Amino acid sequence: MKYKFIDLFCGIGGFHLALKDHASCVFASEWDKNAEKTYRMNFNVVNFAGDITKISPANIPYHDILCGGFPCQPFSVAGNQLGFNHKEQGNLFFNICDILKEKNPNVVFLENVKNIISHDGENTFKVILEELHKLEYYVKYKVLNATKYGNLPQNRERIYIVGFKDINVFNKFTFPEEIPLTTKLFGDIINIDIKQEQSLYQTNLSSPSVKKMLEGVTEKYHIYQYRRYMMRKNKSGECPTLTANMGSGGHNVPLILDNFGVRKLSVKECFKLQGYCDNYIIPNIATGHLYKQIGNSVPVTVVKRIADNIIEALNHEY
Repeated sequence: MKYKFIDLFCGIGGFHLALKDHASCVFASEWDKNAEKTYRMNFNVVNFAGDITKISPANIPYHDILCGGFPCQPFSVAGNQLGFNHKEQGNLFFNICDILKEKNPNVVFLENVKNIISHDGENTFKVILEELHKLEYYVKYKVLNATKYGNLPQNRERIYIVGFKDINVFNKFTFPEEIPLTTKLFGDIINIDIKQEQSLYQTNLSSPSVKKMLEGVTEKYHIYQYRRYMMRKNKSGECPTLTANMGSGGHNVPLILDNFGVRKLSVKECFKLQGYCDNYIIPNIATGHLYKQIGNSVPVTVVKRIADNIIEALNHEY
């Protein structure tokens, strides 16, 4: 059975990639124009909207599954943690609720930062669950790390929330089990023998921060973090969480030493660390925008494993 889904806050299409084998996308929404460009280059969606707050739920097509990695910055430890008090982004969850109320899809599938559970003394997450329960969804949620559930060498913990209208489907659904991490950070993702574009390399010797990077990044086959003006060697053998501001001088910037110098990870390497395949089309736009899109995206392989289990539960019942 071929299902229909809508892709809210779709970014560059992580949910779309995860569901495309099981369902067709009948509506997508993204207010970042650069992310929209990337999305449109990879997916053909007839009904595409910008700001979801400007779209009446009545005008959204019927769908079986509502997907959404609703904006996480208001809840993230990397942001200001304003939560629902963020006047632009914090209340977008309630736009999701408006659509659920109007269209009543069988499944709601959401993603956000782990910190949303503890935000505001756990009140934020309590409200989210209460609202979904009011709309008569049976809800399961779990924090999954991309290293353990997506075979991606990136330490990326995210909470996934899945709600079902049908109690029988709810009972059939389980989150995926842990799997071994077989993807190698150095070899499968990063090749230190290939020279990358020169702009990635730290060469401005007059900059105190660059000087600190060059002094601190001393070993090959290790990831380092430039974090709040300090260099830290990552001892886990995994890449730290990719963030939206890593292309604009933000903290938590991953650095490596390859055979040509100290550099940031390339855009292509970061796409791979999020589970995007080699044939995914990357547009020719400013790298700062691309890093932002990557940092805001979902780990595709984790989302696909959850999506596969959702479809299996649906198919079992229907």
